[in-house]
Amino acid sequence: MTGLTNKKLQNKVKMITKYLDTTFPNVGCELNFSNNLELVIAVLLSAQCKDEYVNRATVSLFEKYKTIDDYADAKVEDVEKLIKSLGLYKAKSKNIVGMANMLREIYHYEIPRTREELMKLPGVGRKTANVVLAVGFNVPAIAVDTHVERVAKMLGLVEKNDNPLQVEKRLMELFPMESWSKIHHQLIHLGRYKLPARGERSIDPELEELLI
Repeated sequence: MTGLTNKKLQNKVKMITKYLDTTFPNVGCELNFSNNLELVIAVLLSAQCKDEYVNRATVSLFEKYKTIDDYADAKVEDVEKLIKSLGLYKAKSKNIVGMANMLREIYHYEIPRTREELMKLPGVGRKTANVVLAVGFNVPAIAVDTHVERVAKMLGLVEKNDNPLQVEKRLMELFPMESWSKIHHQLIHLGRYKLPARGERSIDPELEELLI
């Protein structure tokens, strides 16, 4: 595993945790939402799309549609018009309406509280389900998006060829359960603001030492 002995890896995890807690002590979800229905929709919309773009689109979306019934009864083409600026907007619009119908007809207007049930909703994959669990229900979970996967590999916490599920499971092994949700947000912020995939990087000396 990453070529480090267990002791060295444990020390590195401690150093990474210290750096993250110092640099991003109080981080959270950057998507705008006011309830768990809006959270599920916002995270669904964030697939292959920046949070800032999602936040712009959901202003009008959340203003027009308030309840599960509103979304379930909506026409897909009307939803499309409000989120047309986002990638995959046609599929996402269809998923939102389909998801609302499932919430009404199968889940009796309740957002599911387990990963397995959440993933039965249209457009909700493991990453989205984990975000909803962690942010919406305060259930320890690590959601692996492109930032988390890329940064975890740069830090040598996982293997270069690990898939998102392998990254998730390895991070859960390395970090204590009570910090999973925080670590998820911290690694996202690290990827966005310190180690962007594109553009210039201004790397702190302490961070430089942690990179492999």
